[in-house]
Amino acid sequence: MQIFIDSADTDELKALAATGLVDGVTTNPSLIAKSGRPIFPTLKTICETVSGPVSAESVALDHDGMVAEGRKLMAVAPNIVVKLPLTMEGLKACKTLTEEGAKTNVTLCFSAVQALMAAKAGATYISPFLGRLDDGGQDGMELIREIRAIYDNYGYETQVLSASIRTVGHVRDAALAGSDCATIPPNIFRALYKHALTDLGLEAFLKDWKASGQEI
Repeated sequence: MQIFIDSADTDELKALAATGLVDGVTTNPSLIAKSGRPIFPTLKTICETVSGPVSAESVALDHDGMVAEGRKLMAVAPNIVVKLPLTMEGLKACKTLTEEGAKTNVTLCFSAVQALMAAKAGATYISPFLGRLDDGGQDGMELIREIRAIYDNYGYETQVLSASIRTVGHVRDAALAGSDCATIPPNIFRALYKHALTDLGLEAFLKDWKASGQEI
């Protein structure tokens, strides 16, 4: 499963990308605003930092506006993915931009039939929001399983990009459910490799090695 970082903090993204384990980045208007930097220089820096797909979101609500903004975003770098809302206008814009050769990420997906419509519109990625469904008492992971089954049934190439990830368990369960990608906050990324027993084991190994008096 590919791991994307959900952030617009360019310094943090540089640090995480240095691990060699980051496959892409997703941003949204809230993250860009939080960064305090202008959108286009920020996106350019991110695209230079991470060679994989970088999702950048349109803020227009109508087809023509989304397409115009999508074209501007695409001009930033070849690895830009135009992020569009799962509305009728968003799906129309997705189809138009896809036909123009753009990669697209249809976001704010909360049902399997919405995901079906995004695939029919030619979306490169569909972003189901797991955490927000869980917050409402629904099973977000069941949505991933439903989308996976529908896409596999009909051979859709749209990739499932699990979003609104809140925990390490979400990442594990999304991988088990067959999600192609997951976009996660930096703190969750850092938690993926941690385990108390790993730390204890390493401590014991180093203690024994020090006692041996040897060097490598």
